[in-house]
Amino acid sequence: MHFKLIIALVEDGQTNAVLEAARSAGATGSTVLSQARGEGVSKTKTFFGLTLETQRDMILMLVEEHLSRTILETIAKVGEFEEKPGTGIALQLDVEDAVGVSHQIRMLSRVVEEEL
Repeated sequence: MHFKLIIALVEDGQTNAVLEAARSAGATGSTVLSQARGEGVSKTKTFFGLTLETQRDMILMLVEEHLSRTILETIAKVGEFEEKPGTGIALQLDVEDAVGVSHQIRMLSRVVEEEL
């Protein structure tokens, strides 16, 4: 079984909605790293010299490769990544090998067989 790592950077208010959408699309687990910071094309707004930044969360999901594109598109839609600039970004990377996921592999084998 082959895996992809999906990394999503989302506004902290959207984290739970993105996680629920990813799970409904086939993700079996995630890790959330809080208090990430990022900057896009536009400079961050300031108010009297203080930077006004929205809090970001980094979501890491190890997903089966056949489900990865659906999960990626689903979280982009729920997070409104394309509709509203600065709301988030998601990407997927190939994973060469993974350990500690044997319980997920057993469950995912059935799901992937049904999909194919």
